Amino acid sequence: MKITDGFDARRLRPRGPGNWRLRLAAVMAALFAAFGILLSMAGTATLLGRPPALGPLNDSTGAAVVLLVLGLVLLWGGIAAWRMCRRRLRRPSDLSLSPHLMKKRD
Repeated sequence: MKITDGFDARRLRPRGPGNWRLRLAAVMAALFAAFGILLSMAGTATLLGRPPALGPLNDSTGAAVVLLVLGLVLLWGGIAAWRMCRRRLRRPSDLSLSPHLMKKRD
C-alpha cells in the first residue's frame, strides 16, 4: 500500500489535555531556584563577616552554613525540576516511531 503525501500521523491520536500543570510546575521550580540563590547569598554573607541579612536567624557560623547548604540544595533541585518540566513541555506529541522503521525518501 502506498502512503500518500497528505498523510498526517498526528491525526491518529486524540489531543491531550492542556499543559498548564507543567507550566505552573516550571514557574514554581524557578521560584525555588531563586529562593535558593537568596538563601545561599545570605549564608555566604554571614560567613564572610558581613552583618546578618536575616536577623537572628543566621547569627552563628553553624546557622550560616546550614543556610548556605539549604540554599544550594534548593538551587540544584529547582534547576533540575525546571529542566525536567521544560523538557516535557517541548516533547513532541507525534507518534513514537523508530527512525529506522520510516521509509527512506531521497
